[in-house]
Amino acid sequence: MSPLFAIILTSGAILSIIVLIARFRLNPFIVLFVTSIVIALIAGMPADKVVGSFENGAGHVLGHVGTVIALGTMLGKMLTESGGADQIALTISRKAGRGHADWAMMVIGLLVGLPVFFEIGFVLLIPIVFVLAARTNTSLLRIALPMGAALSVTHALIPPHPAALLAVSAYHANIGKTIFYGLLVGIPTAIIAGPIFGRFAASRVPLLEENPLAAQFVSAEPPENMPGFAVTLLTILSPVILMLLGSSADFISAPHTTLNVSLRFLGNTVIALTLATILSFYVLGLARGFSRETILRFSTECLGPTALIMILVGAGGGFGKVLIDSGISDAITHAALGAHMPLLVLAWLLAVIVRVACGSATVAMATASGIVAPILSHAPNISPELMVLVTGAGSVALGPMNDAGFWQIKEYLGLTVPQTLKTWSVLETLIAVCGLAFCLIGSLFLP
Repeated sequence: MSPLFAIILTSGAILSIIVLIARFRLNPFIVLFVTSIVIALIAGMPADKVVGSFENGAGHVLGHVGTVIALGTMLGKMLTESGGADQIALTISRKAGRGHADWAMMVIGLLVGLPVFFEIGFVLLIPIVFVLAARTNTSLLRIALPMGAALSVTHALIPPHPAALLAVSAYHANIGKTIFYGLLVGIPTAIIAGPIFGRFAASRVPLLEENPLAAQFVSAEPPENMPGFAVTLLTILSPVILMLLGSSADFISAPHTTLNVSLRFLGNTVIALTLATILSFYVLGLARGFSRETILRFSTECLGPTALIMILVGAGGGFGKVLIDSGISDAITHAALGAHMPLLVLAWLLAVIVRVACGSATVAMATASGIVAPILSHAPNISPELMVLVTGAGSVALGPMNDAGFWQIKEYLGLTVPQTLKTWSVLETLIAVCGLAFCLIGSLFLP
């Protein structure tokens, strides 16, 4: 397949998805599925393998993200029904001031996002976003976008996030320097894409008045008997703490020992979230006077509104898998390799291309760093730490529709597809462009 044909086919597919969903109001899942089938057949993929490819991609994404969304939603429901989300929201607004709630959510997003993937941090923090926006009478976008920007920045730029560690390993970068440079690049990037852009977008993108997900997390008045701030914060941060322990297992104990294996098990995403959810049933449920029947009702009824989110996240994964299996992704990547450009720009561009082709920022970072790392060994004048950062910046570009985060943002915030493109996709592109710009400036001063 020629690179030009692959680019045209991918562009046409993405444009078709936008038009069919936004203009003709067709069901997003059907559009994603049919478009995936059509482009696979046009690309020459055997017809008997097309549906299987889509199913594998959807199943792979849902096997992880679906469980995370379910557990995170139950934890969020307990957080809100107990008044814990109100406690955190009111404390934030009191300490930071109503006018700076978006800045406070950015800081919280940076802290929570360090050890966890985007979708996990999102489901942990979105209840607080809903409640904080309601209690401070602030636009939901103005609070949510800074949180999303912070989670995305930590995912892309700042170890010890697992995605950034992939590039650190590939480029043989110094992790201490990478963290330091990552903070220098990541914090101003999060500020630009978060509070600054969030205020700009909130004043120009009107949201629907009714948001069923927000409604289930926000009661008319804060509960009178709210749990304490410390115990609530400990509950929501417990999965983050467990994941940090899991990622630090080799520093705490020798590999393959009982302690090492146990820490890794407890730090597994699903296990950490499960334990945190069970903890919330007691700390925010039984200890607050809720009966077992009430807790069961809370944890069951909250899953209904997430069904569409899970279906669309799976469809996005299926679309991305079809692009990979049909050879479209490879053709586009080879086209970028044939261009002669500075290595920092090449790494960034490859990450952008893989991101658009497959949707996953982690896959984009791993793929681009794997391709460029051998070239870096022949370019000793380029900082490997900056290579990590610039690859990470490119890996979150554009916020495409085959990324699970796109549909999470759309459905949780009650956006239309055009609104999601105007807000989330622009925000992700701001992170990518700012990251590239700051890295290029840094390359002028770093050896």
